[in-house]
Amino acid sequence: MLGLELVVVLGLALLLGHTAAHRLGIAPPIVLLVLGLLLGFIPALREVFLPPEVVLLIFLPVLLYWESLTTSLREIRHNLRPIVLMSTALVVLTAAAVAATAHALGMEWGPAWVLGAAVAPTDATAVGAMAHMLPRRTVTMLRAESLVNDGTALVVYGLAVGITLGEEHLGTAHIAWLTLLSYGGGATVGAAVAWLGIQLRKRLADPLLENTAIITIPFAAYLLAEAIHASGVLAVVVCGLIMSQAGPRVGQAAGRRQTEAFWSLATFLINGALFVLVGLEAQSVVRDLASTDLVTAAIAVAAVTGVVIAVRFAFLFTSPYLVRLVDRRPRQRARRVGARPRVVSAVTGFRGAISLALALSVPATLTSGEPFPDRDTIVFVTAGVILTTLILQGIALPGVVRWARLPADTGLAEEHHLARTRASQDALTALPDLAAELGTDPDVVDRVRHEFEQHLALLQAHAEDTDDGTESDPALRHAEQYFALRLAAIAHKRNTMIGLRDAHHIDDTVLRQMQAVLDIEEVRLHRLEDAE
Repeated sequence: MLGLELVVVLGLALLLGHTAAHRLGIAPPIVLLVLGLLLGFIPALREVFLPPEVVLLIFLPVLLYWESLTTSLREIRHNLRPIVLMSTALVVLTAAAVAATAHALGMEWGPAWVLGAAVAPTDATAVGAMAHMLPRRTVTMLRAESLVNDGTALVVYGLAVGITLGEEHLGTAHIAWLTLLSYGGGATVGAAVAWLGIQLRKRLADPLLENTAIITIPFAAYLLAEAIHASGVLAVVVCGLIMSQAGPRVGQAAGRRQTEAFWSLATFLINGALFVLVGLEAQSVVRDLASTDLVTAAIAVAAVTGVVIAVRFAFLFTSPYLVRLVDRRPRQRARRVGARPRVVSAVTGFRGAISLALALSVPATLTSGEPFPDRDTIVFVTAGVILTTLILQGIALPGVVRWARLPADTGLAEEHHLARTRASQDALTALPDLAAELGTDPDVVDRVRHEFEQHLALLQAHAEDTDDGTESDPALRHAEQYFALRLAAIAHKRNTMIGLRDAHHIDDTVLRQMQAVLDIEEVRLHRLEDAE
């Protein structure tokens, strides 16, 4: 199928899927998956397939980088131990349990471990799309787990495929070296690329050039890591986390605004397209199933899905108690969570495109030239587990969250208020010195001081409004009226400029330039209104 038709189909699917998901109250990934499955019945679309190299080399670096940039490093540090356990031990245990299940169902040990490695990691994009309703700590742990566990899964996957092909051997030293190379090499490459990226961004004043560098960074990290057989996934994650800390200190404001707009749109499109393509691929997987019958393969899907979910539940309800036996510090006790939040974390173990990409990457033949045993079954079961976990757990998640009665997460709102208040107070205190340094006229200083004082009064009014639940403060009414009047005036100015263009008094170029200024002002006012 021609690429142009596919672009149109994917665009329409994204529009329809997100619109339907909003109206039905269902998570968008579920609707997009179902749309992909339905599109697979169209004969012209049956030749569409999801190349694993596209996921691993193009989609994955972009999505992982943005997830890393927008994940709280502070929360990762606070929850480092459970994140490490879930992204390493849980992955290995899941792969082993799935391998044992697949072997019991008749699969040889080599392909069984390949299947286990493919379905073991949770998917960062799926977690990010489905877990928006959860508290910050839970979301951070799930996102960090899904960002790191791909590296563990790729080590297990590489060993399983290599042993099946006859190119690898099991040994403690060999496995330790591969693990060290994967994690140590990936982290080192990620840190090195981040340092180079920071130095480059410091020297670029053009927002377009700065964003060109930013786009190149995740691909460079992934490429260099893969070149030394390290974890490209971990390289991108480490690079993104470092850049998230350095980003506010480097670059220009215009470049950062452009970056946010570009990455938000790019990840939205890529993420949505992935879910549609996974649904489309499921049709192809069913048609290509040849080594076993459909009923047997469906039983394997149900069994493996049950094992994947059961192992996650078992791990989350055993590892915390083992940790408590070892670490009884007051700090550890303060971070303990109850059974209900652990159930929520267990239900969010979605599998996604990375699992399907690993399954599709399985070689077609062995070194001897014989077909890779049960390759089509591996792909079928992996696709089935992805669909089952996304659809069933995605539908169940809202009900589980309501049942869990998780406490309201007010930490971000409180820190947001602290940051705005402290920044305004410090700026107001420093105003005389800044004015003297710049040689500012007294009337300008008075005007700026008055604006800061009004802003601080409004922040205080909002804090009191949050405390007592009322909205009687005149400052709040003043702010609402101010934003409404400013936005109405901007709309009137825009209509006037359009009228001048329609009457041929100004050129289209002038209209676009002036409208850009008005749009920036309107967006700024909307953001200020939301923040207030």
